[in-house]
Amino acid sequence: MIRPKLLLATNNRGKLEELRQLLGSVSFDLTSPAQAGLALNVDESGRTYAANARLKARAFARVSGLLTVADDSGLEVDALGGAPGVLSSRYAGPDASDSQRVAFLLSKLEGIPREKRAARFRCVMAIALPNGEVRMCSGSCRGIIAFAPKGNNGFGYDPIFYFPALEKTMAELPSEIKNRISHRAKAAARARIILLELRK
Repeated sequence: MIRPKLLLATNNRGKLEELRQLLGSVSFDLTSPAQAGLALNVDESGRTYAANARLKARAFARVSGLLTVADDSGLEVDALGGAPGVLSSRYAGPDASDSQRVAFLLSKLEGIPREKRAARFRCVMAIALPNGEVRMCSGSCRGIIAFAPKGNNGFGYDPIFYFPALEKTMAELPSEIKNRISHRAKAAARARIILLELRK
């Protein structure tokens, strides 16, 4: 039986691998923009995660003709008034590396004590049909910002997002644990329900 294709609308290799793990159990043939021959860059001009996720999902679904999943996610730090938020990937400049973004964020928190370093990761996923219909879901997780990066698993701000109860950063967690408790894992769990409904 031929399975319908599901386009994972991201060019971020770390996020793509994570989405493949999180959505691998759905009855779709998962594909990426590169595999589908799409060279599309969507201007993430929305002021919210939901707006950006919807923009990406609709654009890729329209061009590809495929059911499409896109997400927008970010880190919100209480001591920074919720920043970097939707600007998380551009916080240290549009071409900054993950390590540069981490270093820039830590510089903003210099002198801030542990008890005031609360933060949360948020993720919003948009599932777009080629006809323009979009279904949304989201997830979040709470932690604190560590004083220095630790761990090699994951990407983005994972090395400084610390779970006090686990005594580990997101980047120190094995994938099987991260893929149960992360913001993206929680959003993906809801996305799987929507995708299974659409599959019927």
